[in-house]
Amino acid sequence: MAELVYRPVVGFAQTLFKAWDLKIDCKGSENIPRSGGAVLVSNHISYLDFVFNGLAALPQKRLVRFMAKESVFRHKISGPLMRGMKHIPVDRKQGEAAYAHALDSLKSGEIVGVFPEATISQSFTLKSFKSGAARLAQEAGVPLVPMAVWGTQRLWTKGHPRNFKRSHTPITIRVGEALEASKDKYAGAITRQLRERVQELLEAAQRAYPVRPKDANDTWWMPAHLGGTAPTPEQVREAEAR
Repeated sequence: MAELVYRPVVGFAQTLFKAWDLKIDCKGSENIPRSGGAVLVSNHISYLDFVFNGLAALPQKRLVRFMAKESVFRHKISGPLMRGMKHIPVDRKQGEAAYAHALDSLKSGEIVGVFPEATISQSFTLKSFKSGAARLAQEAGVPLVPMAVWGTQRLWTKGHPRNFKRSHTPITIRVGEALEASKDKYAGAITRQLRERVQELLEAAQRAYPVRPKDANDTWWMPAHLGGTAPTPEQVREAEAR
């Protein structure tokens, strides 16, 4: 079926990234299968992560169908685009429908993108993973492809203003080797292994990142354990519990 919406949107995004002079460093795209279904699993630190996750699949000539919250599909601008790109709406009160939709997409040979943390991590560290990605891969008989992004939080993340000017911001993307989702393993065990892989890729992306905060006012995008002033996971949980 012709991609009348997805490919033009990709082209528009690439043009914007050139205008913003983003320095995108992507390694490991060859780990994304050229054909057949797969679950692409990433950390989540920015509203724009899905765009960069999708860019990582382009060298393999693949388009990713992302699972995203249903409200995005009701927005007057993003809604028609999300539907046109065949992304998958997730209503958390009726998750079964989204799961079935994603499963059908995988069985038909699509790549489905999942953020197993479910929400943006305000500490910029990995939160716990939900087991849905592992269960999807098991049931569809497809591999899990782990990946990590870093630097996207500097463009647009929860609790901070957007930065869409010509910022020369580096974006680092690392894609790891596929992980088999064996049906004779517990989904929880696969999920723990998957999280470990994403953690390794995240640390690799952070080590490769070419810049550090400019001054004390620019430390907000660095996690506390790396010397930044982003809230710790414990501080985020305390704030959410209030």
